[in-house]
Amino acid sequence: MPNGFGLATLLGLIFGFLWGIGCSLAVMYSIYLGGYRKAIKESVANPPPSRYVKALEKVQSKRAKKAAHEMQAAGAPDVKSLR
Repeated sequence: MPNGFGLATLLGLIFGFLWGIGCSLAVMYSIYLGGYRKAIKESVANPPPSRYVKALEKVQSKRAKKAAHEMQAAGAPDVKSLR
């Protein structure tokens, strides 16, 4: 005698899991797009918000430190030693 309950349970779990994953991905994507839109608006605002300016300065500082470290590792002379 076939057991219909087991098949229904298995299909319910599979479809329920896929539905849950799909919904969570949709929510995460909408949150991502909302943040992306906000970042674009802040980057073209005139004058830019103070939070944007601080974040930009932080990124530029990290890039400058990384570039200086890479140049020093490549054997370039240190700027302080040239004075």
